[in-house]
Amino acid sequence: MAKMHADEVETDAALVRRLVRGRFPAWAELPVERFASGGTVNAVYRLGSALSVRLPLTAGGVRALEHETRWLPELAPGLPVAIPAVAGTGGPAEGFPWPWAVHRWLDGEPPLEGMASADLARDLGEFVRALRKTRIPGGPAAYRGGPLSGVDAAMRSAVDDLRRTDEPFDADAILAAWDESLRAPAWTGPPCWLHSDLMPSNLLVDAAGRLSGVLDFATAGVGDPACDLIPAWNLLPSGVRPAFRDAVDADDATWLRGRGWALSMAVIQLPYYRETNPVISANARYAIRSVLGG
Repeated sequence: MAKMHADEVETDAALVRRLVRGRFPAWAELPVERFASGGTVNAVYRLGSALSVRLPLTAGGVRALEHETRWLPELAPGLPVAIPAVAGTGGPAEGFPWPWAVHRWLDGEPPLEGMASADLARDLGEFVRALRKTRIPGGPAAYRGGPLSGVDAAMRSAVDDLRRTDEPFDADAILAAWDESLRAPAWTGPPCWLHSDLMPSNLLVDAAGRLSGVLDFATAGVGDPACDLIPAWNLLPSGVRPAFRDAVDADDATWLRGRGWALSMAVIQLPYYRETNPVISANARYAIRSVLGG
């Protein structure tokens, strides 16, 4: 498996078995299998049928692990679908340099871009609104909870990078859409709880295509709720986008800022991951097409 980050550590199933045996001997005989994930923060291994082991790939992933361990138990009771539950944590051992965690396994499959139903769109809207209504005090600033201007320089640099690839996108059209979102009025309401990384790979659906779980709260916190609108462009087909917008009750300015977040995330991710993460790069292309298509 190609490395996604230059400073990424190596992991394998044998390492996971040693870590589990040393920290959780009751689980030592459970089978271990690497889970093919589009995630970029952790290596994920399935442990038996009911658990997963998450090993941070970089030092930044340690902060994400600690963040989730702190906030997941408080957020879970107020949400309409399952989110990860921490079953245990371990420290550096067996040559692995950082803390790691065991989570309860959540059943479901990530949805496919462009295949979501209006029911799933409404489910996502209900999740976003429930999170927005959470009243847990002391929440940290969400990673994407500030103004779009905070990523303007990175966005423009990524567009320059995109121009140097063979990707079939109109860079000038991307910048025009971006500038329109930058001009949208800023959020003036109180900071809201938000997930801030609602990529399809962080969502789970059941056999009926309904939302059954949401993963990866590493960037969750409080701020402008606009970034939690990104599924409108990185997942939903245009025909069901209005159902999502109605469910989240987004005004024009928030909707436009949300479109800006979806576009900037996609444009920044595509040059970086196009050779190392086919899941994220495919999703980035879908999101760019969605935004430019209106």
